[in-house]
Amino acid sequence: MPTYECKKCGMSVNATCGKCAAPLDNDKLSLDNGTEVQISKCPNGHGKIKSPMCCGDDMSCSIG
Repeated sequence: MPTYECKKCGMSVNATCGKCAAPLDNDKLSLDNGTEVQISKCPNGHGKIKSPMCCGDDMSCSIG
């Protein structure tokens, strides 16, 4: 299960899908302008979310 951590305060969270309870996969979404956004997505196709925020910044998670 991916663990997102705030680089400023150390707060961390684990993410699961609300529909099937599967741990969300960490991934990146490529935007039309060429930038990448870190996201979490359900491995069973139930959707994706932008990474959580803490202390005004996106929390990070290493992609394995």
